[in-house]
Amino acid sequence: MYPVTFTLARPTGHIQADSVPRVPSPAAAVIGENIRGARAARNWTQDELAAATGIDSSNIRAYETGRSLTNLHSLIRLSEALGADPGTLLEGVTSEMFLTRADDARRRVHRGRAGSAA
Repeated sequence: MYPVTFTLARPTGHIQADSVPRVPSPAAAVIGENIRGARAARNWTQDELAAATGIDSSNIRAYETGRSLTNLHSLIRLSEALGADPGTLLEGVTSEMFLTRADDARRRVHRGRAGSAA
């Protein structure tokens, strides 16, 4: 028996699952555009940037398209490989661009243990 199960919540006013945006936040899209621009300025392919950073090329693609938000360590590796200041890759990002927990429609609701005495 599994001790805990999770299900997706459907908060009031929830949009359909197929219409959930693929971009985790507007910040990811802006950072991705900045990475793409810096890479293009060096005339590098995504594979060349991946080789220079040690970051998998599928992650580079996800960052550039805004589907994934890079962590700090990867941001530093990208900036070093591109010869850019890390702030350049963050240019245009504001705190309002990040989703808050209340904005995230993909929250999970904890359901108690099956058959446990409360």
